[in-house]
Amino acid sequence: MKRGIFITFEGIDGVGKSTQLNLVYQKCLQLGHPVIKTREPGGTELGRRIRQLLLDPGFTSISAQTELLLYAADRAQHVAEVIIPALEAGKVVLCDRYLDSTVAYQGYGLDRDPVLVRRINELAVGGVLPQITLCLDEEPARALKRTKGDRIEQRDLDYYHKVRTGYRQIAQAEPERFFLIDASGTIEQVFDKIWSVIAGRGIL
Repeated sequence: MKRGIFITFEGIDGVGKSTQLNLVYQKCLQLGHPVIKTREPGGTELGRRIRQLLLDPGFTSISAQTELLLYAADRAQHVAEVIIPALEAGKVVLCDRYLDSTVAYQGYGLDRDPVLVRRINELAVGGVLPQITLCLDEEPARALKRTKGDRIEQRDLDYYHKVRTGYRQIAQAEPERFFLIDASGTIEQVFDKIWSVIAGRGIL
């Protein structure tokens, strides 16, 4: 059986990742592709519990190291329980956030070594990496107006500018996989840009 296709969606909070992922999901269904959608953190039962801890505004004392390792733990379980079985079944896997989120948020955003953060997460994923990563890019001040203010979203604009810079650094380092998508247009315009990238790669 042909191995499935793994596509991830990235970007700072409020840029519309979930909306665009759902549109790609619907397009895949229309084209007859077996497809699942999932997210991080929270793509498994264990992950949902970790997500509650990570995003609860009441947990203000979580250290940067603990935050990093909780995300990695969620990811390891998610890969083993959801992503690998779906890929082995030949499905298209659409994931809202993956390894790059942790490099950008817990690496660049929290002033931790992004190379070390990536190595930790490469251990968590065991070599399972996406063929395409679509990163919606928008000015943080504008994007954050659409958020609800969980523990991460309550961080200041300086933090989010660092995260955005992190994503741009990844895009420069991996242009064959990681695509920055201007998220400032309409939902339809952004989707057209995203689908153009996916179609251009010829993997669906």
